[in-house]
Amino acid sequence: MTYPLIVLPFVVVTLLVTLATLRRPRFRQRMASSALTALVLVGLTLVFDNLMIAVDLFSYPQEHLSGLKLGLAPIEDFAYPLCAAFLVPALLTLFAPLPSKDTA
Repeated sequence: MTYPLIVLPFVVVTLLVTLATLRRPRFRQRMASSALTALVLVGLTLVFDNLMIAVDLFSYPQEHLSGLKLGLAPIEDFAYPLCAAFLVPALLTLFAPLPSKDTA
């Protein structure tokens, strides 16, 4: 089970960075947008990973996988689009300057 262990740090960092934005403005809107983005990315991953595996463009050694699959695609493949959908907006939020109290 190598791939689940590789994915784990990405998921933990995404969760921590996303939670660090909890008190920033528009958290709920960002989470809703991230969830919608994640849904689209997971859908695309589902379609294209299954197609690429079906035509034998690549394969995974079974001993390195968790064994859970969606179609032909291992569940581990879906962690990266989920992380991207939440981590990128969270990082942008953390690196953006906070609005000054004068403009509020």
